[in-house]
Amino acid sequence: MVKKILGELHEFKLPSIITPICMIGEVIAEMIIPILMGRIVDLGINGADMGYIMRTGLMMIVVALFGLFAGLGGAYFGAKASTGLARNLRKKMFDNIQTFSFANIDKFSSSGLVTRLTTDVTNIQNSYQMILRMAMRAPASMVIALIMSFVINARLASIYLIAVIGLGCFIAFIMSKATKYFKAVFEKYDRLNESVQENVSAIRVVKAYVREDYEKAKFKTAALNIFEMFVKAEKVVTLNGPVMTATVYICILLISWFGAHMIVAEELTTGAMMSLLTYCMNILMSLMMLSMIFVMITMSQASAKRIAEVIDEETSIANPSNPVMEVKDGSIVFDNVSFSYSVDGTEPVLKDVNLDIKSGETIGIIGGTGSAKSSLVNLISRLYDVTKGSVSVGGIDVRKYDMEVLRNQVSVVLQKNVLFSGTVAENLRWGDRNATDEEIKRACHLACADEFIEKMPDGYDTYIEQGGTNVSGGQRQRLCIARALLKKPKILILDDSTSAVDTATDAKIRKAFAEEIPNTTKLIIAQRISSVQECDRIIVMDDGMINGFGTHDELLKNNDIYREVYESQVGSSGDADFDSK
Repeated sequence: MVKKILGELHEFKLPSIITPICMIGEVIAEMIIPILMGRIVDLGINGADMGYIMRTGLMMIVVALFGLFAGLGGAYFGAKASTGLARNLRKKMFDNIQTFSFANIDKFSSSGLVTRLTTDVTNIQNSYQMILRMAMRAPASMVIALIMSFVINARLASIYLIAVIGLGCFIAFIMSKATKYFKAVFEKYDRLNESVQENVSAIRVVKAYVREDYEKAKFKTAALNIFEMFVKAEKVVTLNGPVMTATVYICILLISWFGAHMIVAEELTTGAMMSLLTYCMNILMSLMMLSMIFVMITMSQASAKRIAEVIDEETSIANPSNPVMEVKDGSIVFDNVSFSYSVDGTEPVLKDVNLDIKSGETIGIIGGTGSAKSSLVNLISRLYDVTKGSVSVGGIDVRKYDMEVLRNQVSVVLQKNVLFSGTVAENLRWGDRNATDEEIKRACHLACADEFIEKMPDGYDTYIEQGGTNVSGGQRQRLCIARALLKKPKILILDDSTSAVDTATDAKIRKAFAEEIPNTTKLIIAQRISSVQECDRIIVMDDGMINGFGTHDELLKNNDIYREVYESQVGSSGDADFDSK
């Protein structure tokens, strides 16, 4: 796991090496200054040698400046290395997420991925900077200070050694207690992000149903869970402070007591005593820093594991070794296809599906909620892989195609119409980044989107808010259809994509498809019989199986489900839903 995280340093390896070198330089400077101070007292002040005091004082200034620049260098290169690592980790995770199939995405919640890309990476960033700077500085400072203390007076230095051993054991005990709380807190972060994400994305629904109080209560609960978990961890960790402080004062008192007796007995000089007291603070502050490092490492372990899970996740759908790079036509064949969302395949949503659709046909797909209409069409562009059987496009199994080639020729307008922040034209060019203005206008004309775009204040340069919140549901649908048409696909799938437009506009769109893109295979999922009755053939789905497949007239004669829905919709002026059967 550590190797995986540090493997993303790349161009920031050099700053990672320079940082600890700078920190060692700072420590050396800090260790020299107490010795020089002691000499000023013993040789300069006691010897009334002003020249020695001046020379040694100047030397202290030089050493202090060296320590200052070494510290600045450590801070700069440490920040560069840690922020660089964070940048590379986020990029690595985001790039890998883009390769995920729908099955991979289903494994991670969107709020969980957001937490991993933000909070978890920030924890790694802070920990890495702490390790580069303090993990090198603190042990070096403590070891050198101990050595210097033993050089000055071994008996008094043994007090520090006993304190260090005792505090080390105490810190280890504290960290073992705090670890379990830090590991659990990030799952709470996922729930908090999920609450925020749902509330912000569905704020109109929240307000429409007057659920603000409910959402506030849910958020408060999620935030309180994080608060309580951190309080439990911090209660344990904060014991470090008073224990450290007590140890510092005890060491100072003992050094002062025994040191004073040794000075009187002329076994120790006053300057050496001052140096020992300075080293006392260095040693114990180093221990304090080490305890902070252990806290950060403990927190970052859980984050590192969560980040590694995303980086290590391999897409369940990958290109074959020698992919087919051309889609011949828009013919579609389902050969004894079964499909399940679960890995073990115990609950198939599609069962023994057999279909043969000719290139250029217009196929309607109709069925009740949960009949697996969307699951059926998702297999065509290989958003999921079949569990059993095969799906072929242009006479070739979709698993043999290069995925980018296949998906460029299978254009899908999903149930949930998503627009991105940017102008109308920028959104449409998702279908073809090189599309000309004329091609954009043509696609919008076919999708009946030009009717409202031309009425907008800035036309095709009108800014679309994130998610398309400043256009209506029907307008979003037509823009998404136009975007799909710009791909000039061999297969066009409309997954209930005209549900928010009126019947007249729906008819115009279908007529434009029939006249303008006759060679494109069109699959239209709908709830209204009127949306599919003029299709070449119609698929009736029921509980994941093909209940009927034929023309409108054939299904009226031979299919009970289709006939019942048709009669109910015609009897209610065509407004009844398929699920009303």
